[in-house]
Amino acid sequence: MLQLKNLSSVIKDRFYKNSSTYQKNVILINRILILFGGGVFIKNKKMCANIFIIAVLVAAMFLSAGCTSNTTDTSQKTMKITDSLGREVTVPVNPTKVICSGSGCLRYLTYLQAHDKIVGVDDIEKGTSKFDARPYAIANRQFRDYPIFGEFRGKDDPEKIIALNPQIIFKVQTTIEDADKLQTKTGIPVVALNYGDLGKNRSEMYKTWRIMAKVMNKEARVEEVISFFDKGIEDLNNRTKDVPESQRKSVYIGGVARAGPHGLHSTEPGYPPFIFVNANNVASALGSQGTEVAKEKIVEWDPDILFVDIATIQLETDTAIDELKKDSAYKKLSAVKSGEVYAVIPYNWYNANQGSVLADAYFVGKVIYPEKFSDIDPVKKADEIYTFLFGKAVFSELNSEFNNIGFKKLDI
Repeated sequence: MLQLKNLSSVIKDRFYKNSSTYQKNVILINRILILFGGGVFIKNKKMCANIFIIAVLVAAMFLSAGCTSNTTDTSQKTMKITDSLGREVTVPVNPTKVICSGSGCLRYLTYLQAHDKIVGVDDIEKGTSKFDARPYAIANRQFRDYPIFGEFRGKDDPEKIIALNPQIIFKVQTTIEDADKLQTKTGIPVVALNYGDLGKNRSEMYKTWRIMAKVMNKEARVEEVISFFDKGIEDLNNRTKDVPESQRKSVYIGGVARAGPHGLHSTEPGYPPFIFVNANNVASALGSQGTEVAKEKIVEWDPDILFVDIATIQLETDTAIDELKKDSAYKKLSAVKSGEVYAVIPYNWYNANQGSVLADAYFVGKVIYPEKFSDIDPVKKADEIYTFLFGKAVFSELNSEFNNIGFKKLDI
């Protein structure tokens, strides 16, 4: 009994005087509690020390009862990486169990062909929405069968994550503080990542892909993916860069999805498909991010060709297409009167679907400069892109979610 009291005193003394030991064991005990059905996190040092003493005694009872097993080396090699936020994180080499948190994080893992290593998903992957424009999810319906570790857009549940026991948490669009907090709560390395885009933040996106690839041992694949996008963008530019300014038709994109569906007034001044084919975007002077434009301005611009993001049909009524058909001002637009109104597929869906950005660019190029894209079938090109990224041709399935009007001239 004296020995047990001495053990208790030593443990408590170490808990109170060594904050590092305290923090590590808080994580350990919280994980034990969750595994045994507990739902309460340790709140103070006294509580932590007492529970730790109980855990030690229980372990001693099992050992003294003669529980034996063959000894195995469970140690795993680790390496240090620097994430997008400049945090140095120690991760296991060749991990086999990971999760991806935040908008589009799992998409990037599928690009790298490492999605077979996930052990859980956020709730958007359950596919309960009537519409879905995420090719990576359409190509991987099995994601619906995985357990949930939290809500979409990075609203993680630490208890559920601990229960799944991943070796690494990839998390996009987070802060240093939030990444550190999640790592402390779960005791699992958190690799924080910036999402980037195919425009001005392309180098940041490629950096993110390379970080993920290094962790997942997919460094050969990531260079293939980067090269694929670079060559596609270069091809689009080479086809259109020499078109004289006087021959460039003016264009406008309406109904652009931004955290939900919108009408014709929603546009993107820095719409990447227009930039890639050197199109004359009438809204380009408004910046680069998504924005709303007054009807009077659209009428004033009177673009030669109108494109509509078919995400707009989620509205059911007063869609961008409805507006073009019913609004007397829009009916006078040159593009409407000449029948130059076309539908592109959405790419802003749980963050940017980069493959769809490229696919839209080839369709847009085909419409604006048909002679420059005479060898391109936009639907086949889209499936070529999706097959490279996900191993499946999914354009038809994606388009069916939107009444099969994508990559077509609209009847206005």
